[in-house]
Amino acid sequence: MGDFRHPFLGSVAVEAGLLTDRQLRLDFTRLHRDVFIAKGVGLDARTRANAAGLWAGEDGILAGFSAAAVHGTRWIDPGARAELFRTGSRRGTRGVVVHGDSLEPDEICIAGEWLASTPARTGYDLGRRLPFVRAVETLDALCNATGISPGHIVRVAEKHRGTRGIVQLRQVLDQVDGGAESPPETRTRLTLVDSGLPRPRTQVKIRDEHGVVVARCDMGWRRWKVVVEYDGDDHWTQESRRTRDIERYELLTGLGWRVVRVNSEQLRLRPHTIPMRARRQLREAGAPL
Repeated sequence: MGDFRHPFLGSVAVEAGLLTDRQLRLDFTRLHRDVFIAKGVGLDARTRANAAGLWAGEDGILAGFSAAAVHGTRWIDPGARAELFRTGSRRGTRGVVVHGDSLEPDEICIAGEWLASTPARTGYDLGRRLPFVRAVETLDALCNATGISPGHIVRVAEKHRGTRGIVQLRQVLDQVDGGAESPPETRTRLTLVDSGLPRPRTQVKIRDEHGVVVARCDMGWRRWKVVVEYDGDDHWTQESRRTRDIERYELLTGLGWRVVRVNSEQLRLRPHTIPMRARRQLREAGAPL
């Protein structure tokens, strides 16, 4: 039997004798024309990308969120519609957005079993089209997953001068940092920068008196030994994690570092307090603010 937890072509499964037409109708969810998946399987961005690739066949090139997903980007909305470029018909289908842009040959690559826009071209498209903060979050995650830098995306943009959204793309790329490991970390960094504070470095390595790395913090300013840490829900719901945090922050304090901790409620409801607290710690550490 095939693995029907992933999208598959119904006609191929029936022809191979793996399923009957009746089983296909009763036990599987139809995603697109002739594209099915086992009932009850949750759909995420990568699954939707795979289904769209099957639907489009040789005529399809994964784009946008779908390309980002097959390149390994995390934090993509599982409900986001799949995206494609098509080399022939520009007609779409329910749940799939078809873009009419043309691609240069060097903007196409193979990702797994699919043709997809390269990571740099994917960043170019998403950075132009998404709302600003969401664009920075997504490009942070794309760069983190693929190892590309904003400079790679800039080089794509230089080939498409005058394209709609190019001004926003430049502003987005100015804020992108592939060191961010989650959207809340990105939003925390943007909150700090928007308040006028110096841009923090991400993934700051802390060494002990022997030069051994003993911690890695989300972001901070090494010059003044101030770091900012975003604490996700697991920091509060897992006792073992809370214990490690207590010991970790005691270690950092002992090494002369100041720690500003941020949680989801503060980021959502009182974001203005985050740069206020960071500014106070920086001033006390001697920063000329």
